[in-house]
Amino acid sequence: MFERLTDKLSQVFEKITGHGKLTEKDINLALKEVRLALLEADVNYKVVKDFLIAVGQRATGQEILKSLTPAQQVIKVVYDELTQLMGGTHVGLNLTGPPPRVVMLVGLQGSGKTTTAAKLAAYVKKQNHVPYLVPADVARPAAIDQLTRLAEEIACPVYPSTTGQRPAEIAAKSLVAAGSVGSDVIIIDTAGRLTIDQALMTELIEIKKVTSCQEILLVADGMTGQEAVRVAHDFDQALNLSGAILTKMEGDARGGAAMSILAVTKKPLKFMGLGEKISAFEPFHPERVASVILGMGDVLSLIEKAQEVVDQEESARLLSVLSKGEFTLDDFKKQMIQLKKIGTVESILSMIPGLGRLKKFQEAIPDPKEMVQIEAIIDSMTTKERFRPQIIDASRRRRIAQGSGTTTQDVNLLIRNFGLAKKFMAQAGGKRGDLIQNLTSMLKRI
Repeated sequence: MFERLTDKLSQVFEKITGHGKLTEKDINLALKEVRLALLEADVNYKVVKDFLIAVGQRATGQEILKSLTPAQQVIKVVYDELTQLMGGTHVGLNLTGPPPRVVMLVGLQGSGKTTTAAKLAAYVKKQNHVPYLVPADVARPAAIDQLTRLAEEIACPVYPSTTGQRPAEIAAKSLVAAGSVGSDVIIIDTAGRLTIDQALMTELIEIKKVTSCQEILLVADGMTGQEAVRVAHDFDQALNLSGAILTKMEGDARGGAAMSILAVTKKPLKFMGLGEKISAFEPFHPERVASVILGMGDVLSLIEKAQEVVDQEESARLLSVLSKGEFTLDDFKKQMIQLKKIGTVESILSMIPGLGRLKKFQEAIPDPKEMVQIEAIIDSMTTKERFRPQIIDASRRRRIAQGSGTTTQDVNLLIRNFGLAKKFMAQAGGKRGDLIQNLTSMLKRI
């Protein structure tokens, strides 16, 4: 996400960081390159213009030019203005008032509304609400089946829609049905079109009237860039949106839509979809995204993700065996499984300040197939071998390699890496009492 823009801006700031002092000319030249980088990232041209005026006015002040660290001060100005450009702080869902609170998702066909409805329901459940999913897309029969299947996956009640019903009728009846199953938040998945047309808008306006929606969220494909911004503007004109959700952000190396939506529509970007999995869904935090764009990482999101998915009891046990020097290959495998829950190694490194862009770390990122291979090798060992890898001699290595479909070199590499990991982890936090505290401590040292 934002990889291309991050690389461009990093090159710009590396140039000015090399100067002991900066002149107004140096800053103006850097801002020209920033302008080009933003335009190439498909940020709205008027947004870029206003952004650079704001940055230029602050960055060329005497306080910065006479500073002992002018380059860092300029970067701080860019960070502050980027954060403000995208909203300043996270704007959450408005779920106040008497239940049921209604959230309607709108957008073009193919933007990911149905999957996003399920993701949003899973998110709402974590906030101690009881969501109710309502399939109101009768134009695409598969949409009802898809949302019903996703509802089962997240153990969420779903309204039994049929293609013979009118969307507004479905929405109205869902208000009563939600109460009967104890739900306090209704999430309505609506129909889309390839392009915006009057029939679609009429249908959505009818749903809005019969439900008195508290939230009308546009679901837009982040990879379409300024097209997503134009769609947001058009939907807002007809429905008065309360915010937006950008999907497919994991494949958006530019980020133009995320940086333009608020400035163009005056409506906040509330969430991001980062993949097909239900868990690949995050609140949009402008300050954290600005940090990622400028290559500063996003440690807070990494820690929150770890807190959400890591098994705390298992983590406590692992830390206990670490402190006693009893860390085994079984433990190594369990910790690797927990790491995979947080995300890919590449995504984790990208959240650590400066680490994701270092070539030596990028080259060290294991392929997902290698992770599977490691598990296969450990599974092919006996219990005694997992607890005492030092007994694994040449004949045992050949047997393990044959059983796991790998080579003896692969087995040798795993055993060597396990030894290094055991040593590092003992140094990093075997004496600490909490995995998250330990993770935070390691990240600060990095």
